[in-house]
Amino acid sequence: MRSLTKLTGSQRQALELSGVSRSTWHYRQNPRERVQDPLGQSERAYQSRISTRDRDRISEYIIEGWADQVSVDHSFAAAWDAGVMLASRRTWWRIASQIEDQMLRPTIPTRTGNKRLPREKPVVMATGPGQVWSWDITDLYSPWRGKTFKAYSVLDIYSRKMVAWRVEEREADHLAVDMFETAIARHGAPHTVHADSGPAMRSNLLRVALTTHGVQLSHNRPYVSNDNPFSESGFRTMKYRPGYPRVFKEVETARAYLAGYVPWYNTQHKHSGIALFSPAEVHDGSWKDLWKTRDEALQRYYDKNPERFRQRPSTPAPARHTGINLPAAKTAKQPTQ
Repeated sequence: MRSLTKLTGSQRQALELSGVSRSTWHYRQNPRERVQDPLGQSERAYQSRISTRDRDRISEYIIEGWADQVSVDHSFAAAWDAGVMLASRRTWWRIASQIEDQMLRPTIPTRTGNKRLPREKPVVMATGPGQVWSWDITDLYSPWRGKTFKAYSVLDIYSRKMVAWRVEEREADHLAVDMFETAIARHGAPHTVHADSGPAMRSNLLRVALTTHGVQLSHNRPYVSNDNPFSESGFRTMKYRPGYPRVFKEVETARAYLAGYVPWYNTQHKHSGIALFSPAEVHDGSWKDLWKTRDEALQRYYDKNPERFRQRPSTPAPARHTGINLPAAKTAKQPTQ
């Protein structure tokens, strides 16, 4: 190597010509002290590494959540709500993937959809609950071919709370009008109601009923589900939740299921779109008190384990603005409390 270095005038070039890396050459000239029983990288103890005890506690939380048919996010948020902070949300998911008995994990199917070219976009924005509602109708399957029941749903897009719902044997505008009249009498009229372009959504009967209350109407582009993301996401949460029946023998059976699901969704579901708070907590503002509990737990965890962070963490909060097809600048988070 020395002769090659003299010939080229550069040790770097000599190493490149000989196919030897600089680190390899360095350790050949300066060998490390040999260790009797070397430990692999994954077995070494670091200050930032979570203890075995904490990993076991996290695994217990996750497995208990799986037994209750809830996700890792739900278990993480529930522990956080109780003032327990053991590791980051990402670490919980990593530990979940390493649990040996994955058969305990709820099986949640996935689906794909066709993408179509966009046209003119509808744009709506909400800065608080009660401003914009999104509604849609989805099919609930029956045992009989060609027979489906219709689930109507109205969501407040800011809080994600389901403010109205019903299950019928058919899609009809007068049934939608009755649903909205009941919802407006209970919650007050929103500024805007957004929906897709179905017959019931664009019917004159519904338009007259809503505009009488001073409500503005907004509709998506045909076949573009991204224009109605809140309703689509709400239905997906229902249908892909573990334990969803998939088939309902009678309309009364479907109504009974929704009667149990809606209160759970509104009050217990840890919604990833609103910082893992429930829709009811965001709707009535009680999330702010719960945020303080979470933040105190997170800051205690940071003070105890600063080596696990690059900087002091901040506790997520629901966004100040939310909407459909908003510019990126309109998705700012709530300020730190």
